[in-house]
Amino acid sequence: MAYERSDSPGADGGDALALKILVAGGFGVGKTTLVGAVSEIRPLRTEERLSRAGELVDDTGGVDRKTTTTVAMDFGRITIRAGLSLYLFGTPGQDRFWFLWDELSQGALGAVVLADTRRLEDCFPAVDYFEHRKIPFVVAVNCFEGARSYGARDVSRALDLDRGTPVVLCDARDRDSGKEVLIRVVEHAGRMHTARLLDTVG
Repeated sequence: MAYERSDSPGADGGDALALKILVAGGFGVGKTTLVGAVSEIRPLRTEERLSRAGELVDDTGGVDRKTTTTVAMDFGRITIRAGLSLYLFGTPGQDRFWFLWDELSQGALGAVVLADTRRLEDCFPAVDYFEHRKIPFVVAVNCFEGARSYGARDVSRALDLDRGTPVVLCDARDRDSGKEVLIRVVEHAGRMHTARLLDTVG
């Protein structure tokens, strides 16, 4: 299931709706930062310090100053409007933790694929993962200081995205920016699910 009913009532007295959204992308792209910035609860983090042993298997190119890594998931929650909340699950970025993605993606309505234009190739695995499993997603370009600026259309072409996959620019540190990304995910997933339902009925 892509959603669940919450025990908390909505503003109209009805059940509140909770939707599951994944936040994915390459190592050091800002997934933990995004979840932490938008979450209205203290986010759950499973970060560990990078070790010398990990240098043999983790590609830290371009993120030299990063000292920790997510080894399981990040978790947060944000209320989009009365009666509608999003449960956010940040995925680990390194190859050796990808086995966790299948478990985390169960029941997800949609996903955010965070991208860094300095290391755009790092988000290819996440894009492929969601495309093959037909999980609706948006690509959110995290605009790092000092990085060359690219338009949404340029990023879409570079990633060879399916037609209609949204690309948005964001600042993962900013709550309002992150919230706008999540709203786009919900809207895009809603359109995709409606289209699939109409295809089934037709």
